Amino acid sequence: MSRGDITAVPDSTDVYCVDTGMYDTDEYGAVYVVDAERPALVDTGIGTNHEVIFDALDELGVTPDVILPTHVHLDHAGGAGFLAERYPDATVMVHEIGAPHLADPSRLVQGTKAAVGSQWKYYVEPKPVPEARIESLSGGETVDLGDRDLDVHHAPGHAPHQVVVHDRGDDVLFAGDAAGIYVPGLDEIRQTTPPSQFDLGQCQEDVDLIRDLAPTVVCFGHFGPWRFDDDALAGYKRTLVEWVEAVKQRRAAERDDEAVVEHFAAHAPEKLIEEWSERKARAEERLNTRGVLGYLDYRANQRDAADE
Repeated sequence: MSRGDITAVPDSTDVYCVDTGMYDTDEYGAVYVVDAERPALVDTGIGTNHEVIFDALDELGVTPDVILPTHVHLDHAGGAGFLAERYPDATVMVHEIGAPHLADPSRLVQGTKAAVGSQWKYYVEPKPVPEARIESLSGGETVDLGDRDLDVHHAPGHAPHQVVVHDRGDDVLFAGDAAGIYVPGLDEIRQTTPPSQFDLGQCQEDVDLIRDLAPTVVCFGHFGPWRFDDDALAGYKRTLVEWVEAVKQRRAAERDDEAVVEHFAAHAPEKLIEEWSERKARAEERLNTRGVLGYLDYRANQRDAADE
């Protein structure tokens, strides 16, 4: 797939994946259209590419009634305000922790700029979503789309405001970032551990949630539909542990966090560079390393507090 392409999600009825061309990278950013009696859009892209989503919805003849970001990181919710403006009858559904950040994205923008650094040039300032248009979720809800239901499950390991959404009728699960990043060209699941609220143990629990649901298809935010494979998800749990341990060991050797970050950026896997680009692969390593360093600091502070 490439920017603007629309493909049907396998083994589903009227569910489509749209490649938004996020970060000027093919097969990195996806949103999903559920063409139900009450049509839904799951995730909204980075905002910069909102016209791509508009065009895809026009091509499919879909006017969304529900806009459902899996979480409010701007690569998943940055387009929510643009979509809410174009579709004034749509309800924006998001976890209650993230809801205030859609109404006032200023702190979210500040945090994103700090996290992504030079990658901010691929973003656009998000538009606020009117509070009256936002419906808060906590997990455990069922969203009625008329001819199908979406079950909402809280999955806070990647971010405390993340949910995963299960279409039981088609047995398709929209995972956001809860199952990692799937790279289709490599048929590989890679870690996603950005600052500032990555939590290793909770991420592993989120993966187990998906494994327990055992859907036929998992729809990754990055990138695309993937046929469920329990062994691969068990492997992702190991990937997370090994990744955190690698960063921990490098920090012990370097004693300087920026040196740790640049070490992993410099050693970005060649296969990932070939799939995405050198720019994107190295930026991804920087982001994920910073997230683990923050997690390690958080755990150290917890231990210190327990010892007092």
